[in-house]
Amino acid sequence: MIKIGRSSTKPTQPAFSKAESVVQSEKQDFQGAKNDAIGYEIKEGSLSSYVGEGTILTGETSFKAMMRIDGQFKGKISSQEGTLIVGVNGKVEANICVGTAIINGTVNGDIIASQKVELGKTAHVLGNIQTPRLKIEDGAFFEGNCTMLKSKETSEKTENSSFTNSNEGINEII
Repeated sequence: MIKIGRSSTKPTQPAFSKAESVVQSEKQDFQGAKNDAIGYEIKEGSLSSYVGEGTILTGETSFKAMMRIDGQFKGKISSQEGTLIVGVNGKVEANICVGTAIINGTVNGDIIASQKVELGKTAHVLGNIQTPRLKIEDGAFFEGNCTMLKSKETSEKTENSSFTNSNEGINEII
């Protein structure tokens, strides 16, 4: 047990019960693991941008590889092939156009993803989603419309295939 402050002759109660201590320990482990993962992403060069907790940004941003938001962002976010990660405490008020969006926090705005969108169990999304692949975990909140797009791979295969587009069996309505 760690005591902080002046010593007293009376015995003191521990600051946390055993259950609270376990919860605190798990929170510290999660925070440590999160920091380790972010450090690894920065070291490997896959993390282009990071908006930390307590940070508030307003404006437009574009990135190449990966952007993680654990703070607040207002404006517009874009990336042709990049991955946007909104952490559990992240709050985004923006229209988003990226390759992949992994949402665990709050997003108010439309999301267009050329590859996929994942809504984690803590996600809260108010807006429309356009993507070829959508994963929604149990507990996520999504209010809006969803349009399932053809993936680039599927559309490229269709364009390059040997099938011809014919009007057989199609009736026109005039």
